[in-house]
Amino acid sequence: MFIAMNRFKVRLGSEEAFEAVWRERDSHLGAVPGFLEFHLLRGPQAADHVLYASHTVWASRGAFEAWTRSEAFRLAHRTAGAHTPNYLGHPEFEGFEAIQTIAGRGPSGSTPSGAQPA
Repeated sequence: MFIAMNRFKVRLGSEEAFEAVWRERDSHLGAVPGFLEFHLLRGPQAADHVLYASHTVWASRGAFEAWTRSEAFRLAHRTAGAHTPNYLGHPEFEGFEAIQTIAGRGPSGSTPSGAQPA
């Protein structure tokens, strides 16, 4: 499993506009091979910004890297530059290879495939 995160420092007062961009966009992720899930995370507030992170989970680093070279990636990011006034600086990418996964039990009491029970 590979987790890709981008951290955004969003100017105070721009939070709603930033969140609306994410809610209203077509991510083009649904049909991408190896894509598992996406989360938009709101973090702590500092003196001049609120920290956000986009968090995607992929089956592998290779699946993530293939997506970054795809038409789906280009389509999802075609208007990204139009929103830079909302940010302090550029988004910061972080990529992580999962070395251990511990999952809770689902409603049926089963553990997701490949996960170690808690």
